[in-house]
Amino acid sequence: MPALFRPAPLFLIVSYLLLSAMPFFPLLLGQAVEKPWHLLAMELVSWLGFWALLQRPRWFHYLLLPAFFAVPTEIYLRLYFGQGISTHHLGIMVETSPKEAMEFLGNKIWLLLFIVVAMTGWWWSLLRIAQQNAGWHWRHWSRWLVLALIATGALLFFYGDQIGVATKPASTSNSGSASASEEEDDEEDEEDDEASASTSASASVSASVNTSASASANTLAVWRKALKKHLPPLPYWAQIPYDDDTFIRTWPFGLVLRATDFWNERDYLARLSEKSRDFHFQAHLDGNPELPQTVVMVIGESSRFDRWSLNGYERDTNPLLKQESNLVSFSDMVTAVSATRLSVPIIVSRKPAAQSLKAGFSEKSFITAFKEAGFKTYWLSNQMSFGQFDTPTSVFAKEADVTQFLNLGGFTNNSNLDQVLLAPMSIALRDATPKKLIVLHTLGNHWNYSHRHPASYDQWKPSLFGIVNPAYTDLKNKQALNNSYDNSILYTDWILSEMIKRLKTSQQITSLFYVSDHGQTLYDGSCNLAFHGHNTQYEFHVPAFIWYSDAYQERFPDKIDELRKHQKSRLSTENVFHSLLDMANIRYPDEKMEWSVLNKKLKAHTRYVDSYGWTDYDNATFKGDCREVMDKKTPLAQEK
Repeated sequence: MPALFRPAPLFLIVSYLLLSAMPFFPLLLGQAVEKPWHLLAMELVSWLGFWALLQRPRWFHYLLLPAFFAVPTEIYLRLYFGQGISTHHLGIMVETSPKEAMEFLGNKIWLLLFIVVAMTGWWWSLLRIAQQNAGWHWRHWSRWLVLALIATGALLFFYGDQIGVATKPASTSNSGSASASEEEDDEEDEEDDEASASTSASASVSASVNTSASASANTLAVWRKALKKHLPPLPYWAQIPYDDDTFIRTWPFGLVLRATDFWNERDYLARLSEKSRDFHFQAHLDGNPELPQTVVMVIGESSRFDRWSLNGYERDTNPLLKQESNLVSFSDMVTAVSATRLSVPIIVSRKPAAQSLKAGFSEKSFITAFKEAGFKTYWLSNQMSFGQFDTPTSVFAKEADVTQFLNLGGFTNNSNLDQVLLAPMSIALRDATPKKLIVLHTLGNHWNYSHRHPASYDQWKPSLFGIVNPAYTDLKNKQALNNSYDNSILYTDWILSEMIKRLKTSQQITSLFYVSDHGQTLYDGSCNLAFHGHNTQYEFHVPAFIWYSDAYQERFPDKIDELRKHQKSRLSTENVFHSLLDMANIRYPDEKMEWSVLNKKLKAHTRYVDSYGWTDYDNATFKGDCREVMDKKTPLAQEK
């Protein structure tokens, strides 16, 4: 035993303890750690199982190499963005080319090389110790006991996860009532049935990419349902306190789960992309391909029509945009769904609004149409690249010649402000290619609103600026929440004006189309709803405008005439795709000019919104202070 605590073996075990201490790094910054004892217990059990299974550090130390290299990244993200390595960060690291990395790091490349050498040296020195010292080799019979206990725990967890866990009886008086476990089982059975129905409903849309996987999933669901009817639930006292959300935060073992999540998201992205892999618009440019022209598409986030002074709001939230004479703000633009992952595909492609709840689409986006017409394309994003809410958008972003996701902080208080997009935009404008499309996906006015702007834009007070974790569900903060939202609109005004300023000085034919993906509900009047994901007019009615340069107006005067005529037309985000291609004078065989706001053929269409089914927005009433959208007839049924 004393040999275990000599300098070399002690250095080995302390190093492993330091790896496992990474989830507790926030404590050094004065921040709390969620479920610390649960986290610590999971790490202890993981180490015991890992060590017992592989027995000797000399055998498993090789597997720890990725964790050693991940340490500097984890510390950097914790220090500057308040979070650890996530699926999104792995995506950025994998997708970033060496050239982009060099441009980003600049002179810091030498610091990076030093860190790489230092981490390699640390890992190598531990490997030598593990090879030369047998003190930490687990030969005792207790190794088998540990493995047996962990295997038993794994079997109990699997049983409880699949069959269910009985709840602890509160008292004998309610012992005859149905247990929460049984109610959950019934709900899960319904979900299994819904999953089967969803699979069959989407079979006609999907090109049988996952036929075997879907069949396997359905078979497992049937077996699981049958077993539940014949097997009792696991006793409550035997439940294993494991959950993925906690385990994924452990070090170094949680990194495996994060890598698995990343791989699954990559696979999901590939499957979505497969649906449109062979699609072509057969688009071409109607005009001189050498004439310098740049089209900018800005996708806003959570911005609300009636909070823009450009649209009549009493507060001056658009002091800069209102000075632009070549700007046409649309008074009646509607989005079909109040969720980014569902609304953005409608904006960037020809996906019908009534199909927005279905995953994937059989066509590509306007990015591919621009590429076919000879444009160099950019997708510059201040949003996330991977995850449940982001991967569907990334499917289209990957079509671009240049794709950059610049937000390392997610939607936290440490996320980048939208001004991070301005420098890459300027670089794109300087590209020698005569024809360019630049898509800018902003973080816009997403909650927490006070984190979407610098202190200099904290104009209306009281606000939430500087408040850590404000109680957004407390109606006492209603005024501060609304003030912070307006401040974020004020900052968006500056961002958009800066983009326009860059286009004005580019000496090219330029134009810019802005539209928000959805709006926000903000405790309006007596309405007790906030944020988005509801079915209110505040979330469906979004701000949108087109700005054009003088050179663009000289080149396309007829388009500008039609644009101004249609300023008050009934529009939806389904119009964006067709209008953007018409803006660039791109033509394709099955084009629909009756959907373009720049064309004399524009016609009104039924505008469906996601409210108790597909509700006809123009044949609806707006209920109460929440202005809930209610169809006067029966909404169309939705396919998911």
